Amino acid sequence: MKAGVATEKGLEMRDVPQPKPKPNEVLVKVKVAGLNRADLSAANASMGHGVMGATVGLEWAGEVVETGAEVKGIRAGDRVMCSGGGGYAEYAVCDYGRVTPMPANLSFEQAAVLPIGLITMHNALITAGRLKAGESVLIQGASSGMGLMGLQIAKLKGATPVIGSSTNDMRRGRLREFGADLAIDTRDAAWPEAVLKATGGKGVNLIVDMVSGSTVNPSMHATALLGRIVNVGRLGGNKGEFDFDLHARKRIDYIGVTFRTRTMDEVREIVRKMWDDLKGAVTAGKLHLPVDRKFKLDDAVAAQAHMRANAHFGKIVLTM
Repeated sequence: MKAGVATEKGLEMRDVPQPKPKPNEVLVKVKVAGLNRADLSAANASMGHGVMGATVGLEWAGEVVETGAEVKGIRAGDRVMCSGGGGYAEYAVCDYGRVTPMPANLSFEQAAVLPIGLITMHNALITAGRLKAGESVLIQGASSGMGLMGLQIAKLKGATPVIGSSTNDMRRGRLREFGADLAIDTRDAAWPEAVLKATGGKGVNLIVDMVSGSTVNPSMHATALLGRIVNVGRLGGNKGEFDFDLHARKRIDYIGVTFRTRTMDEVREIVRKMWDDLKGAVTAGKLHLPVDRKFKLDDAVAAQAHMRANAHFGKIVLTM
């Protein structure tokens, strides 16, 4: 089968053997795969992130072909949304706990871009972030696919105000379409004051941070007493200055999350909680992501180049 695999030079299209499902896995004929920024590092085996020869791709939608002996409730022919690894391919396998049924009213394209955003942002906002209705939320890096999903989930759960950041003027102007009550530009050094003003001087109760780097101290300045910051991504850098006194004075919970160190049982529970909570909203079309551009699987290298150029709004997809 055709697949996009990791090499020392980055992503390459190759013919590889079709995967076979283990007892706990589901084999899916991929119809559409979604791109994620983590795919860029996963594709480069020389940088210590990607695994040489491994098929890249964290999310996809398609039809079940075969299930392992331990899998229950999933049958051949089911239309499903999946997360895991190996989505840039004609066929992919994943653990049964990372498979969710596709609502009948969704297209494969609409479904393929949802799994990572839904799982990550539900965990960040609801489980790790402990969001309650009426609390205020700031999504740092809100114009990414995950950021747009975070805005929508926060609004769905009754957060007010919902604030999103983006350093791109065009993309920042569209954040209100996805639930933002206020859109800020973190290039403006006065942005924490804008957040404080929007929250009556108190600061936000919860920040979901996908930027990190130099934004950490200003984020704490914009956080309320006893607020929470959930660190999801580090697009602005893995390291930065940290004002320990400000952190202590505000008694902020600074929470790090990643799927890299979670057990499969933990991941299964995260997916289960998300789908139990959000299935109705997804089915009703209340949680969705725009598709910026479509590429054929054969053009996966060009698709990653488009993502690397950072000129997209929403998601990029590969069609089979």
